[in-house]
Amino acid sequence: MNSYVTEKLQEKGFDFPIPFVILEVCNPQEAARVLSENLLAGYFLPCKIVVYKENETTKIGMPKPTMLISMMNHEELKKLAEDIEKRLISCIDECR
Repeated sequence: MNSYVTEKLQEKGFDFPIPFVILEVCNPQEAARVLSENLLAGYFLPCKIVVYKENETTKIGMPKPTMLISMMNHEELKKLAEDIEKRLISCIDECR
């Protein structure tokens, strides 16, 4: 699911001219692995990638899965998050 923030804010009557999109990224196999380790990890799913324009430059970024999972202090989830993060960064790098 993608959230077109600009359009949604404009629909609600707010003057927000900056193109801003939140992409929700989910790999069902990885989500099942993470949730089977700890259901509380569901608070961090799906992963999000943010795309917006600033000064005629397109910016792409994300909250790092490793930083989010680190709040849980769970070693196995940390390893999964590291792997997922590497793959997401690779995808973002291919878009540049």
